[in-house]
Amino acid sequence: MEMKMKPISGPRLSRRRMLELGAAGLALATPAVRALAAAQPQGFFARHGLPIGLQLYTVGDSARTDLTGTLQKVAAAGFTAVELAGFHGHDAHALRQAADAAGISYPSIHMQAKAQGTEPGLDQDPDRIAADMRVLGVTEVVLPMFLLPEHLPKPEPGDRNFFSKAVAALTRADWQATAAFLNRKAAQLQKVGLRLSYHNHNPEFRPFDGTTGLEILLAETDPALVSFEMDVGWVAAAGVDPVPLLKRQPHRFRMMHVKDIKASTQTNYAFQQDPTEVGRGKLDWPMLLDVAWASGVRHFFVEQEPPFERDRFEAIAISAKYLSTVA
Repeated sequence: MEMKMKPISGPRLSRRRMLELGAAGLALATPAVRALAAAQPQGFFARHGLPIGLQLYTVGDSARTDLTGTLQKVAAAGFTAVELAGFHGHDAHALRQAADAAGISYPSIHMQAKAQGTEPGLDQDPDRIAADMRVLGVTEVVLPMFLLPEHLPKPEPGDRNFFSKAVAALTRADWQATAAFLNRKAAQLQKVGLRLSYHNHNPEFRPFDGTTGLEILLAETDPALVSFEMDVGWVAAAGVDPVPLLKRQPHRFRMMHVKDIKASTQTNYAFQQDPTEVGRGKLDWPMLLDVAWASGVRHFFVEQEPPFERDRFEAIAISAKYLSTVA
């Protein structure tokens, strides 16, 4: 006679309990089974134990008006590291307190050449800079742009070609002046435990006299002192493939702005691009991230330029979600 099994009754297991039992089972599994589980593909950031970072410039003035709320939204979007763009109108202690509340770290900061009001600058005493950086937990300081020489043309109202004219006026001596500034300031910061890098836009790639601004900066800065933060969106906007550049310059680029652009972006050297969220543009991120890691990049920060097609926090969440799964 056929026996019918009585359904097992009793309390349902919670999802958390099921995960706990699954983990316990894995711990008791054979070495072969554990090796198979460990071999399952992981995303780039999980594989290397890296946080997904955000350059706080991306969310505009939000950090100035509501620092605590902004960092909580940034964390909710999927970021655990933030690169500051100056102090965003606050002091170091307020920035640290808000980051602690949101569970965020500050590995890096963009700092202008000259201090302005409450915003820090590389012209300040290195010990003063270091004291603030220790409060923040920052170890990487970045000059966000080349020095602006006095001979550059001044903007006139309605002049849409101003940036093109200004960039075309930059000389070899101007780029050499930025390189000398970087060497000098990097030597000062190194003595107080900080590393200085330079962040590119696309004017650095304008060809002139058989060279470019970036080539001059790379050649005339001391690799033992000065590193670089590659903004791949601006590299691509200049019509340059960032992958060969990374391979040609191993260990010069320590940081990266993870920035995507649309295929409609026209090659230029005057701060123009068609921006979009990471993973929705023209850049090959799986290959680019792997090459960046192999060449020595160790900090990655999402950054998106305006104009935005949606709310900025929605945009950064799209980028974070993509990066959390990209292999």
